[in-house]
Amino acid sequence: MEDGKFEQIELVMSRARESAAVFGQLDQKHVDRIVRAVYLAGMDARIKLAKMAAEETGMGRWQDKVIKNIVATQYVYENIKSQKTAGIISDNDKDGVIEIAQPLGPILAVTPVTNPTSTVMFKILIALKTRNPVIISSHRKAAKCSVEAARICYEAALSEDAPEYCIQWSEHKSREETQALMRHKCLSLILATGGESLVHEAYSSGTPAIGVGAGNVPVFIEKSADIPFAVEQIMLSKTFDNGTICASEQAVVVENTVLEVVKKEFVANKAVFLDHKAVALLEKVAFDPARGLMNADIVGQSAVKIAQMAGIDVPPDTALLIAPLEAVGPQAPLSREILAPILAFYSAPDFDSAANICMDLNFFGGTGHTVSIFSNDNELIKKFALIMDAGRICVNMPSSQGAVGGIYNTLEPSFTLGCGTTGKNITTDNISARHLINIQRITKRRINDRTANFDMGKYLDESADALTLEKEFNKNY
Repeated sequence: MEDGKFEQIELVMSRARESAAVFGQLDQKHVDRIVRAVYLAGMDARIKLAKMAAEETGMGRWQDKVIKNIVATQYVYENIKSQKTAGIISDNDKDGVIEIAQPLGPILAVTPVTNPTSTVMFKILIALKTRNPVIISSHRKAAKCSVEAARICYEAALSEDAPEYCIQWSEHKSREETQALMRHKCLSLILATGGESLVHEAYSSGTPAIGVGAGNVPVFIEKSADIPFAVEQIMLSKTFDNGTICASEQAVVVENTVLEVVKKEFVANKAVFLDHKAVALLEKVAFDPARGLMNADIVGQSAVKIAQMAGIDVPPDTALLIAPLEAVGPQAPLSREILAPILAFYSAPDFDSAANICMDLNFFGGTGHTVSIFSNDNELIKKFALIMDAGRICVNMPSSQGAVGGIYNTLEPSFTLGCGTTGKNITTDNISARHLINIQRITKRRINDRTANFDMGKYLDESADALTLEKEFNKNY
């Protein structure tokens, strides 16, 4: 790396370290004033930033990005505002345990092109709430709007006497420079939201990291579902911001008994079912065989524009392209995650067959993320959930907004959705402020009721077998 670029990274990290030293001395009231000021500033800029993001990235709809910005500011703030994140957060005299929240230190927040300003503001809010300086590293195609979001937040934070440089933004564009930031010895955590390769780099950096996995969300319309409602909700979700949320539905699976009714409802909602020839044409523009992933050129584009790119004639008011498929896997490229208004479509003779298709889709690039079901049979909903490998099982709601949380349910609102160990993440949680603190535990000497009369000497008797010792232990305790 060039010396000048290396020196700039050292300057950023030096400032972050100095900010962390000051931040750790602030009390909860001061922190909460800072967070509230940042939330209000972000909310006030919600429309401006949404328009900037749509114009700069060429993805999605600015009106939907406004909603994302609202979730990232007001919904996130309401979720975290009462949380204790500084000083003593718990004091249990009976157990003799006192918990103290400590900041992690400087955080590198890597943000995506699909949800740029909303993710920037979300990560800033949860970082400041936990007294952690944050460095924003945005996608190069969303640099302008991301920096503006960070600047607005920073000025608001300073207005409440936040530490200088508590928010910084990286002007670095190259992958080499991002890697250097990730590996810096003074960095405490990487919050990585982006593509698979970027998340892998974060985990390989040697710095603790919280990343996300890919989503390939199946939605099962079970025969007991309210079909018109189910289709309406799926349309609302999949067309939201032109499908740029990773929790958006990628494939619909329908039982044969309600197949024709479901098709009719989709058509009534301005979806177009493609024939085999059109599916083949769509595969060529939606899928990049060299990378084995969706084609970046169609991400966040409208259904009509994508159809034009593929040479497919559709009505000018088409909202969604539906591709009937029979297979799941590499031989069926549209069975992969595609962040655009494109849905794969499958039919199955019964519940078990449909659930198996959903499981195949889930494991084909979406393990640990999200699945969705529309059903009014509680036992079948539970049966479905038990066989799925997903951190979020959305029931009778749009999965895009449902998985993000806060609107249709009581999940923590978040723009970083963990996918658990099968998705190569540490947690399946919706990441929030509580994940960004270290907890010290003062433990005072107490009698543990379970072991108060425990005679360790008996365990030194070679003639005492485990079953006898267990019976005696249970009798006494």
